[in-house]
Amino acid sequence: MADIQMGTNETRFAEIIWANEPIGTGELSKKAEEVLSWKKTTSYTVLKRLCKKGIFRTERGIVTSLISQREFYAIQSENFVEDTFQGSLPAFLAAFTSRKQLSQEEVDELRRMVDAFEEE
Repeated sequence: MADIQMGTNETRFAEIIWANEPIGTGELSKKAEEVLSWKKTTSYTVLKRLCKKGIFRTERGIVTSLISQREFYAIQSENFVEDTFQGSLPAFLAAFTSRKQLSQEEVDELRRMVDAFEEE
């Protein structure tokens, strides 16, 4: 499951599902038409592909997720840090903060996260 990938359009479609699940396939295709300007056939094709990837499931015309939005983005983040920084979170943070100044609130939040991790 750690190698789940979606393209930009698939991700935008997935976000419609996550925001509305459980959702009927008919309603989903209408929302995809409104938001993405997709035809019904495009929605069904992409849905089928995402189901094959194990991200969603369709049962009796109702679409639900097998992987939550939060879990999907966590997997993507882990893969990025692993692939780009050899799994080193400190190396990622060093690169990230070399061009972007963290606010005091962000620094405080990072401290809270580290403290909570150490307490576990």
